[in-house]
Amino acid sequence: MNIAKNRVVSIDYTLKDDKGQLLDTTSGSEPLEYLHGYENIIPGLERALEGKSQGDKLSVKVPAADAYGLRDDKLVTTVPLDRFDGADAVEEGMQFEAQTPDGYRVVTVTKVDGKQVTIDSNHALAGLDLNFDVTVAAVREANAEELAHGHVHSHGHHHGHDGHEHEDCDGCGGCGSN
Repeated sequence: MNIAKNRVVSIDYTLKDDKGQLLDTTSGSEPLEYLHGYENIIPGLERALEGKSQGDKLSVKVPAADAYGLRDDKLVTTVPLDRFDGADAVEEGMQFEAQTPDGYRVVTVTKVDGKQVTIDSNHALAGLDLNFDVTVAAVREANAEELAHGHVHSHGHHHGHDGHEHEDCDGCGGCGSN
């Protein structure tokens, strides 16, 4: 079965930057599972996987514009320290979830200067070309519930396209318990 829209795809991958630094891998964990055609993974990788089938191996270089986008200096801003009400301490490198006009975003503290905090809401991999070594582990038809919700439903945890583990349907809004 080939990878196409409305199919659930499982891939094993290793992700490196242009310097060869390891950024993420499924090695030692479950494959990444996603619903193809629903923008659940970065566009450049999804396009490269189109038409592939179980057992296929490929190396893909995804330019930043087709991955997490180019860095946008407008997404770096300074806010008053008191906006972090409830945080015990605010230090460089810390990440917070913040409400923005475009919805919730993860912001990274890049500088703390007295009562002013500089935050960056660019994705951590924005501006980077990404190099994937991928093996297609499985391809199957999606079930009706997965199609209705626009993402995979499986049991337990799986790697998300951002490299972190997610509980299935976490934050879906349209999903009941699994």
